[in-house]
Amino acid sequence: MLTNHPPRTPPQPNERFTFTFLSGDVAEAAARANAAAGEKAVQVAGGPDVIGRLLRAGLVDELHIDVMPVLLGAGLRLFDAVGAASIRLAKTGVAEAEPRTGLWFRVVR
Repeated sequence: MLTNHPPRTPPQPNERFTFTFLSGDVAEAAARANAAAGEKAVQVAGGPDVIGRLLRAGLVDELHIDVMPVLLGAGLRLFDAVGAASIRLAKTGVAEAEPRTGLWFRVVR
């Protein structure tokens, strides 16, 4: 996990998840996650800042975005964090599970 504030008590690993807490460079975090995963997929759950840094660094192959009908009144727009980088996406799937809509995209290189 890429964080500036790791928890005092880290979560316990299980058969599906292990946790390593890092701060700083997303490229280093991605490299360590890929090495630890071996042949398995690496998933990142994060907000606009982390997702934007990963997209700008070319470290994202696919995006899965869940949309929920919740009005928060304020917040950050996901793709503002990408900046001037030209990121092209190809939609690969849509799934609805009320009230959530899941959107899947492949990053086009």
